[in-house]
Amino acid sequence: MIESKFEIDDTSLFRRLCGFNDGNIRKIEALSGAEIIPRGNTLIIKAPKEKNDSLMKVMHIMSDVLHHKDASYEFDDFDLKYLVNMVLSGESIQAEDISRLKIKIPDTGRVIMPKTVNQAHYLSSIFSKPITFASGPAGTGKTFLAVVAAIHCFLTGKADRIVLTRPAVEAGENLGFLPGDLIQKINPYLRPLYDALFELQSFEKISKLIEKNSIEIAPLAYMRGRTLNNSFIILDEAQNTSSAQMKMFLTRMGVNSKIVVSGDETQIDLEKPKNSGLLHAMKILKGIKDISFIKFTKEDISRHPIVEKIVAAYEKSGSPE
Repeated sequence: MIESKFEIDDTSLFRRLCGFNDGNIRKIEALSGAEIIPRGNTLIIKAPKEKNDSLMKVMHIMSDVLHHKDASYEFDDFDLKYLVNMVLSGESIQAEDISRLKIKIPDTGRVIMPKTVNQAHYLSSIFSKPITFASGPAGTGKTFLAVVAAIHCFLTGKADRIVLTRPAVEAGENLGFLPGDLIQKINPYLRPLYDALFELQSFEKISKLIEKNSIEIAPLAYMRGRTLNNSFIILDEAQNTSSAQMKMFLTRMGVNSKIVVSGDETQIDLEKPKNSGLLHAMKILKGIKDISFIKFTKEDISRHPIVEKIVAAYEKSGSPE
């Protein structure tokens, strides 16, 4: 256990770093297990050497962030959790990383931010890599955050088109029993993608973009034979693709495009689950530098709190047949 001191000459900046009633310091203590004592314009950090060095780095990053923000800016729970966990795990992080992960949706002004460190890794990967795979249980933000990133890229001119696709595979039900023509039968499978879009933009705006083909929502079979340039492409429910379908989809990628593939390997509805294109791709593509793989767990679930407990119960009992 060693003791080090972090000093700030600017009294106002020091108070903002500590937070109301030293709230930021107390949260950092809880996250790190260290003891941090505010005294005057100095923070006294008591922790094992490696952790002490990391917390000094956290304080420097926090002061850099506050120095470039206006006086009304306050750290939220995500900022502190992300900073502390990233630095303690030895990963590189800069002051600007916090703002970069808070996505402001033009028109509505709504700000979307990750709720867990894994979600932060996911968004960071989407923006920095051409292809990102995300796997994990329902409710971890795989689809929603991918759509958020797609909308952001489209509205800021970084993509000319958004393409959203899913395999039309039944989860214990038969497509033939649904009423209507092919499009009407397929729409229920694409509904989660529509839901994510409508949560971010008005129904009218999304409808107009779909009419203009700026946003395309279609079953995976419609991707065959195409080259998608300047596009943000999302494949959802990828666990229900075959290896051939996955290869077909990934090879649709054209210049200046991004691909996000998401799925849950515990919810494979194929007749032979071992033949899942998602499982196969994650196995054979792992060595490729520009492809990122994010693995979500039940701790990343951000739906109703009971969803995490439901997922944990099913994991404990084994996947249902």
